[in-house]
This record gives sequence, C-alpha cells and structure tokens, in this order.
Amino acid sequence: MKIAAILTASLGLVALSPAAGAETIGGLAYADSTRNSDAMQVKDQFTIVGSDDLMKLAPTNADGSVRAIVEIPTGTSAKWEVSKEDPKAVYWEYKNDKPRIVNYLGYPGNYGAIPGTALPKDLGGDGDPLDVLVIGQAIPRGEVTNVRLIGVLKMLDGGEQDDKLIAVLAEGSPFSHIESMAQLDSEYPGVSDIIGLWFANYKGPDGGMEAKGFEEAAVAREVLAAAEAHFKAAE
Repeated sequence: MKIAAILTASLGLVALSPAAGAETIGGLAYADSTRNSDAMQVKDQFTIVGSDDLMKLAPTNADGSVRAIVEIPTGTSAKWEVSKEDPKAVYWEYKNDKPRIVNYLGYPGNYGAIPGTALPKDLGGDGDPLDVLVIGQAIPRGEVTNVRLIGVLKMLDGGEQDDKLIAVLAEGSPFSHIESMAQLDSEYPGVSDIIGLWFANYKGPDGGMEAKGFEEAAVAREVLAAAEAHFKAAE
C-alpha cells in the first residue's frame, strides 16, 4: 500500500508539473524559464535592464578575447535584442505589433551583439552592432561574456550582405580550445553544416536567406576592426 501511495503521489506530481510551468508569454509556453543575467533586473515580461550602457563596453579585452552580449540563448526562439533607445536594456523585439518568435528550431548557438561596433552597408553591415553566434552551452540572456572569434558565415538576406561572426566561449566550454573553422570541422564534424543550414532556413523557404560559406578567423578579426573603427568615428 505504501508503494502504491508513493507511485500515485509521484504520478500526480508529474501530471501537475507541466501545467504549473506552462504559462504562455508572448505566444510561447515556458518563455519565463530562460535565465537572465544576474546583472539584469526584470522590468516586465518583455524587458530586462542593467546599470551599464552595453554599447559603451569595449569590444575587445587586453588578452585578445572579444566581448559578446547574449540576446538569444542557445536553443531558444524568442527574438530579443539590445535596445537602441536604451542600451542598458535588452527587450523582446516586436514585429507586426507582437513579440517576435523565430518559427523554426531554436538558435544553434548563443546569438548576440558585439558592443562598441557598427558596420555600415558599404562594408557589408547594416549600421548596427556586429552579429555574433557563440557556439556552446546556453548563456543567460543579457550576459556579457568573453569569446574567441573563429570565423564568419557569409550570408545574403534578400540579396543584401548580412554576415554573422562565429565564436566560441573563451573558457568553460568543450569548444573553448577551437581557434578556426577548419579546426571546428575537424574535431566536431557537422557543426558548421548545422549552423549554415539553420541560418539559410530559419526565415522559411521563401525567407530570402542564402548561406555563402565560411571565412576563417583572420577575416572575422578584420570585420571586427573595421566595425570598431566605424563606431569610434561616429561617436
């Protein structure tokens, strides 16, 4: 009888647990389960705010590693970004008057921006901070983390250049020792294929995205240097 009672109680807990965490926010169940950076405070369900102006952070560290602001943790699909109006805040982007959700598999890495950068269209950018995909375990939203650039995914979005820098966590990840796309492909076969396929398809079959292959770390550093110089010139 005791065993039966325990099983019954356990099954009851299992049955209740999904409902307990399934509140829908912005069209997504479990949207509130993604961790936020400890440096950020929750303003509301769609905004987190810190004390630092994220865009005034230096893009690089003395040891050569690069700072990345995580907007979208690995595996999630809510499209958050650093606010242009208040660079202390990260918010859930709105499109067509509703929170934007990527209608595809969750992001294959931590997606975000590199502070202190801006790349104009004549250099292959869109005037915004550089986009970066950080391969590895999920990092809390709003976290500023140190990464190593290993390459660039050359992309076209509706015929316009929209390249994505590729990076790994500088430490604390199975990928932290990776220094190039060639090494990534050698030690982790298929990872670059997954990334390329994801970006080519995440906007749907008629989304206008086209992956044009990868460049190595040296090209990524050139892009970063140009974007940092353009940002400083515009200040």
